[in-house]
Amino acid sequence: MATDSQKLTQSVVRLTRRLRQERHSELSPSQMSVLGTLRTKGPQTPSEIAAYERVQPPSITRTINCLADDGYVVRSANPEDGRQVIVTISDQGEEVLAAERARRDQWLAQHFTKLSTAEKQTLREAVVVLDKLAAS
Repeated sequence: MATDSQKLTQSVVRLTRRLRQERHSELSPSQMSVLGTLRTKGPQTPSEIAAYERVQPPSITRTINCLADDGYVVRSANPEDGRQVIVTISDQGEEVLAAERARRDQWLAQHFTKLSTAEKQTLREAVVVLDKLAAS
């Protein structure tokens, strides 16, 4: 019999997979995640992005290079330390992120309306707990 943590993992994975099916972008989930991080946290160094995304710096460097080559992010010299780079989401990156989020949010909102009032309240409360788990 599955434990509570296993059940939670299975549910989160299924919901994540379902939301990804609503994606229509050519960008990978990792690239979308970096754009989301830059949108939320603002301009960051590659090391800061890697730490937030919990991936190794070489992996983030490859992702940033692809995003920069396609115009989704802009790299500039760090004004405080010219040896470092600051990565900023571009207007094109903002547009693709907004479009993807709108599609996903529309699907979720449509299905959210089918839930009972109690189920909606439970999910609202769960958001706080899920965010806490994700940050740990």
